[in-house]
Amino acid sequence: MVALRRLGAMVLTLVISSFVIFAGMYAAPGDPVSFLIGNPENMTPERIAAVRAEYHLDDPFVTQYLTWAKDLLHGDFGTSMVYQQSVTTLLGSRLPVTLSLVVYASVLFVVVGVLLGIWSALRRGSTADALITGVTTFATSIPNFVVAVVLISVFAVKLRWFAVSGPGEGFFGRIHHLTLPAIALSLGAVAVVSRVTRQTMVEQQSLDHVEAARSYGLASRKTVLRHVLRNSLGPIVTMCGLIVAGMLAGTVVVEGVFGLNGIGSLLVEAINTHDFPVVQAILLYMVIAYMAVTVIVDLVYPLLDARVLARSAS
Repeated sequence: MVALRRLGAMVLTLVISSFVIFAGMYAAPGDPVSFLIGNPENMTPERIAAVRAEYHLDDPFVTQYLTWAKDLLHGDFGTSMVYQQSVTTLLGSRLPVTLSLVVYASVLFVVVGVLLGIWSALRRGSTADALITGVTTFATSIPNFVVAVVLISVFAVKLRWFAVSGPGEGFFGRIHHLTLPAIALSLGAVAVVSRVTRQTMVEQQSLDHVEAARSYGLASRKTVLRHVLRNSLGPIVTMCGLIVAGMLAGTVVVEGVFGLNGIGSLLVEAINTHDFPVVQAILLYMVIAYMAVTVIVDLVYPLLDARVLARSAS
């Protein structure tokens, strides 16, 4: 029953989101016909009528939405008004860059954030703890584009360690080119994950089962790994999942600064050129990506916390 309710909620969310996205594009200012035809010299009554008929622009709003939704179910996202090619093909050419950036940034913020949080929690009240807390608090207040500009100025322009723009070729070339964008995208997330890890571990350290483990003479390292860190994984994984989901829809600024041809930069281009099919497809992708990550987190969380798994089974 729980699985059916979740599936139903996902389908309902997707339907509502698709309707809102389509309605937003339908209500956008400007006549799509002018963007489809382009050259004002071709704006003849016959041409206008033909374009409106081809794209069903004279149909009622609900009919247009149902036609669009039906095409989506068959994997047809339409044709780009600007590029004159399938939106699916266009997204497929841009998606690998965005996914590579998000995966790289996710590895950075998970590894660095969790390690900093563990170190801070185990040295609570020390200078190291105060320094980590202060630095992470400051990091959360810096916008991504500011971090990106500073990184480019120092490491790309002045030191010439990294490329200024572009995704790079091959695996190692892509890693090299995406290092600065990944750092810019993940810095704020490192701070958040570090603070969540610290807070959760501090709470776990004061629980009775941890004190009992220490009283039985269990080594400090084993106590931390088996009883403190293990029981802290639930909130940490949940927060990491939410951040990753947000990153999948939040690479616009970083991709723009570093000149990456990903989904984020394509969205900006599509909005500026009123390429409505591309905008609709990208917004729908963002919704689906967010839903997919949250579902994965929901599936993983019970595996990390036996109490949640027991409640789910009952």
